[in-house]
Amino acid sequence: MAVYVHQIETLVPEASYTQRTAGARMAEWTRDKKARRYIDKIYQDSGIEQRFSVVPDLDSRNPTAFFTMGDDGFPLEPSTGRRNEIYVAESKKMYPGVAKKTLDAASGFSPKDITHVVTVSCTGFYNPGPDIQIVQALGLREEVERYNIGFMGCYGAFPAMRMAEQFCRADSSAVVLVVCLEFCSLHLQLNGDLDSVVANSVFADGAAGLIISARPPAGSASLCIDSFASALVTEGEEDMAWDIGDRGFDIVLSKYVPKIIGANIDALASGVLGREGKSCSDIDYWAVHPGGKSILDKVQQGLELSDEKIASSRRILKDYGNMSSATVLFVLRDLMQNCAAQDEICALAFGPGLTVETAVFTVQLQ
Repeated sequence: MAVYVHQIETLVPEASYTQRTAGARMAEWTRDKKARRYIDKIYQDSGIEQRFSVVPDLDSRNPTAFFTMGDDGFPLEPSTGRRNEIYVAESKKMYPGVAKKTLDAASGFSPKDITHVVTVSCTGFYNPGPDIQIVQALGLREEVERYNIGFMGCYGAFPAMRMAEQFCRADSSAVVLVVCLEFCSLHLQLNGDLDSVVANSVFADGAAGLIISARPPAGSASLCIDSFASALVTEGEEDMAWDIGDRGFDIVLSKYVPKIIGANIDALASGVLGREGKSCSDIDYWAVHPGGKSILDKVQQGLELSDEKIASSRRILKDYGNMSSATVLFVLRDLMQNCAAQDEICALAFGPGLTVETAVFTVQLQ
């Protein structure tokens, strides 16, 4: 039985800022003089031109309450509780917003058709949660099954899609609404640590929704789900991680992550595709999670990809930055709008562990 991704829609906060502005502000707000010297280069080399955020004050000389200025002229970092308060307030707008946008755009699906709701986020928590918000805002049936996938990081969309596919294979009438939402900018750290500077330079905010079912696609492009696979590169276990600290989430994003991914990606991708009787050369386009420019560079080099095959990932990085779990869905949406029928797409994302998640899709056009 075939299972399809019928629709992908995206949504970003209203506030945006250029990478140049963000880098200048981070340098201005960093107490560490040594850190100021390398912030500018890191931001310039990021491959990002703009990002969107629920924190609206990076373009202002008079920061809002998210950052309050101390007596020494440097901003005081808000507590984890304050950051989560903003997460709750903003996500209650954007979760239903992107869910409604997705359902409205999906040909042939109504609120009463939805049987499952899966929400994904690693940047905040609250309960009653976003799953209930979506059910109530969209007028879904009260008996809809609801699931939350939390704190898995940038690869979180993959277990959500895999879960949705399994629901549909178990019950051909299932229609699953998946929503990924991340407000990474709420966890800006101003400590001057290199890991924090790198994280500050790439992470951004955004949300994406998609509908998965076994219904034959009609009226628009869709993706037939061919396979999923997971792998662990344990040598990178300490190089990508985070904990909940008193001033937001403390992120470890080592400079060695791209090197580790680059050294292992060919064997991982070839192994995954080989189990399906395919090779990397059979893939028309690659939806690589744009965790950063250096990660895309290493994947492209390791798999010997042409610029065209990875262009969507670079475009999303340039226009939006890294929105954690939602980002690969932005890439897949971009590809759905530009690919030809029967094109093969391999999606990749990376996260703590070091985890590598993959999925293979075939484009369907009606």
